[in-house]
Amino acid sequence: MRLKFSKMHGLGNDFMVVDLVTQYLDARQRERFFAAANIRRLADRHFGIGFDQLLVVEPPATPAADFRYRIFNADGGEVEQCGNGARCFARFVRGRGLTRKRQLVVEVMKGVISIDVTADEQVVVDMGPARLAAADIPADLSRADATRATAQGGGIVATLGTALGPRELTLVSMGNPHGVMRVDDVVGAPVEVIGPALECHPLFPARANIGFMQVIDRGAIALRVFERGSGETLACGTGACAAVVAGQLNGWLDAQVTVTLPGGKLLVRHESGAHVMMTGPATTVFHGQIDL
Repeated sequence: MRLKFSKMHGLGNDFMVVDLVTQYLDARQRERFFAAANIRRLADRHFGIGFDQLLVVEPPATPAADFRYRIFNADGGEVEQCGNGARCFARFVRGRGLTRKRQLVVEVMKGVISIDVTADEQVVVDMGPARLAAADIPADLSRADATRATAQGGGIVATLGTALGPRELTLVSMGNPHGVMRVDDVVGAPVEVIGPALECHPLFPARANIGFMQVIDRGAIALRVFERGSGETLACGTGACAAVVAGQLNGWLDAQVTVTLPGGKLLVRHESGAHVMMTGPATTVFHGQIDL
């Protein structure tokens, strides 16, 4: 069978996007396509298509939703949420003619999200509320060297030993786990040195995305993210949201923040106790076909 796909990116965080609403895979084809080894092969930038994540669009399980979408990291593991992927998903279903709606309700692994496509084709994603309890992240606080509450209350800061000395991480879930640390200079941040170790630290039983955040002023940060299962990416939408929430919990940031990532800028808005809103672009690179 020949399967159509699109290659897309959100600020350089790139995706293979597959429509399984109008394209049908039987049980054997689905097993072969979703096998972790096959996803790793497709993700390879030399021998495959090359991507940070695979996004799969499917019919919803409930009538209230317009679509369901699934997210697989480059290592083949299925994950809960992807902010840049949500924006690409919205542009994909409209561009492929699967819907004409600009306001979408979408099922993801752990619930539903709302997405709006603006008249100028920016995409606004309602990422839902940040979750701060250890059980929701999830985090095993017994594995941290020390923990404390954030300055604004309601958040957890964990101190972990690393090869470069102790580091403090503010713990946030945006439907997927994040640990965010503040750095003086994001360009020189030790992302490749301690990112992999912190991603797999026993504090995080499901592993975690690790953000390295430089506060520019109360309305702007620079950010690099070592993503769980993919390594450092050019942009991470949930990472941007988690970093803003972490900065607010520590009293460093205001309600609206411009997040500069290696691939470009996102706008994140969040009032205490409210949903986190993320705005940014999504770009189609090319369309293709593969043989299963």
